[in-house]
Amino acid sequence: MLALFQTIDLALNLYTWVLIGSAIFSWLYAFNVINSSNQFVNAIGTFLHNVTEPVLRPIRRVMPNLGGIDISPIIVLLIIFFLRSLLWTSIYPLFA
Repeated sequence: MLALFQTIDLALNLYTWVLIGSAIFSWLYAFNVINSSNQFVNAIGTFLHNVTEPVLRPIRRVMPNLGGIDISPIIVLLIIFFLRSLLWTSIYPLFA
């Protein structure tokens, strides 16, 4: 049972880093810091977009327009933090 919880926690932790990487990549792409015509850069951007967009899209639909500022990754990160905290506080009494 502990292995299952640790695996879920690891997956949430990895997705946190993917969200942060996607946000940084989008900033670099928007300010033309990275070469958008490079095939490798394009592949990384496509991967990050495909992995994060299914989670971010429903939150973007609910959020009001903030004038070009996208805070949906922050909301997802807060949800992940809440889930990880809930996971460990619920499992800690079982193994302590």
